[in-house]
Amino acid sequence: MFGVNDIPKFFLAFFLVLPLISFLHEAGHVFFAWLMGGKNIRVTVGTGSLLFRIGMLEVRKYYFWYGVCTFDNLKRKHRLANILIFSGGTLFNAISAVLVIYLIENNLLEPGMLTYQFTYFSMYYIFFALLPMPYPDGSYSDGKIILDLIRDKKTLEAKTYRVQWNEEKRQWCVLDHNRELIQAFEDKQEAYRKAHEVAQGNRPSRLLNSKNGEEVEVRNYPKVPL
Repeated sequence: MFGVNDIPKFFLAFFLVLPLISFLHEAGHVFFAWLMGGKNIRVTVGTGSLLFRIGMLEVRKYYFWYGVCTFDNLKRKHRLANILIFSGGTLFNAISAVLVIYLIENNLLEPGMLTYQFTYFSMYYIFFALLPMPYPDGSYSDGKIILDLIRDKKTLEAKTYRVQWNEEKRQWCVLDHNRELIQAFEDKQEAYRKAHEVAQGNRPSRLLNSKNGEEVEVRNYPKVPL
C-alpha cells in the first residue's frame, strides 16, 4: 500500500531514475543510428524550453518526461537497419537492467531503493516502448514500427520532396511528393531552406535536387524513434 513515507521515493524515481532510464533508451537509438551511418544525430531528453545543450545532447525544462532521437542521412536504409535502430532503445534498457541484477546477485552492488526502482522502471519502459500502438499525435511506438517492418509494411516509406528549377518562370520551385507546388523562390537558398523545413517536418522523407532531368538526393530524413 502506498503511504506517506513512499512519497519521497516516488519523487526520487520520477525526477532521477526515470530520466536516467530515458537517457539510456535514447542512447540505444543513437548507437544504432550511428552504426548505420546517420548524420546530425541529436538526443533530446525532456520537453518544453531548452535548458542546455552539450554536443549532441539537449536537455529541456521538463527533463523527466519524454525523449527523442533525431538524425539525418542514413547510409544504410534497409529494413534490418531500421529494425535495429528502433529496437536499440529497449535493447539498452534491457542490458542495463540485467547488468544491475547481475551485479546485485554477485554481491558487487548493494541492493536498495535506487536499484529496485531502476530495474522496475526499466521493465516498465521496455513494455510501453515495445507495445505496438499508435499515439494521439499520429506517431507510432517503437514496437509498432518494428512490427510493421517485420511484416514488410510501408510504415517507413519515404515521401519525396524536390527543389526544381522552372525555366519558364525563372524560379526555384519546392514540390511535394505529388509534384505539386508548395512555394516558388527566386533565391535558390531560400528554396532549399523551405524544402528542408517541409521534408524534416514530414519524416520519413527524401529531399531531391531536380534540374535538367537529373535528380540528386540532397538529404534524407528517417523516421524518428521515441
